[in-house]
Amino acid sequence: MCETCGCSDHSRPRLTDLETGLTFALDDAQEHAHAHAHGHTHDHEQHGHAHHHGHPNTDNAGTTIALETAVLARNDRLAERNRGWLAGRDILALNLVSSPGAGKTTLLERTIRDLAGVLPLSVIEGDQETLNDAERIRATGCRVVQINTGTGCHLDAAMLSRGLQQLDPPTRSIVLIENVGNLVCPALFDLGERAKVVIASVTEGDDKPLKYPHMFRASSLLVLNKIDLLPYVPFDESRFLDHARQVNPGLRVVRVSATRGDGLEDWYDWLRAQAAPVPQPSRAETQ
Repeated sequence: MCETCGCSDHSRPRLTDLETGLTFALDDAQEHAHAHAHGHTHDHEQHGHAHHHGHPNTDNAGTTIALETAVLARNDRLAERNRGWLAGRDILALNLVSSPGAGKTTLLERTIRDLAGVLPLSVIEGDQETLNDAERIRATGCRVVQINTGTGCHLDAAMLSRGLQQLDPPTRSIVLIENVGNLVCPALFDLGERAKVVIASVTEGDDKPLKYPHMFRASSLLVLNKIDLLPYVPFDESRFLDHARQVNPGLRVVRVSATRGDGLEDWYDWLRAQAAPVPQPSRAETQ
């Protein structure tokens, strides 16, 4: 998939529209800047000078750093296009990130059912394989497309662009992006979303903000899930929240149980506030 985080490119990413049942192969050349970010690769044998000798480690390190910078720069340009596309349609896009098993899909299912008729929601699902989560979302009646990344460990801006084209969300709506379960690479890749929402659960341990600081630093909201299990797990909530705010002092926190319903109104209030139209300055204020 991409040279930045080292995920393999042996399996091509796919997009599935569950409404039509159609599956599309995402063009690897469109998804990532492979091998050389300038848009082509060098086949040394075709040029008549196959290289069989090793290169110094210093050269490899310099090439890797330059490649990572180029890949991220290209992704950021595509993310800005996505951001403009979304803004032009007054669509709020939120990037939901977490480790596997934190409860993202369960939270989405509950949110969609509770806010049906209140907020217009649609979902883009990201997983390495299977349609399992997208089928769960579809069962709620919500419009959803699935992106399978193969061996890739995150969504990127090009994947989201294709997903948005297929999803075709209505104007003045909310797109919830469930990223691949991973607390590392999704922090690096801007998709063009309004904000990242990191979902953590009390079953994961209270040291996660310090172990994975980039994800918590990149997020605007922390949803601490599975609080109904606090009596049964060795999780120091105060320690966890202190660490989270040490990494990101401006991080807002809501505590929820997606299965039992605790705290969900705080999450819904945050969603409503994000979706509210931004007040436009009056003519007198602009003069």
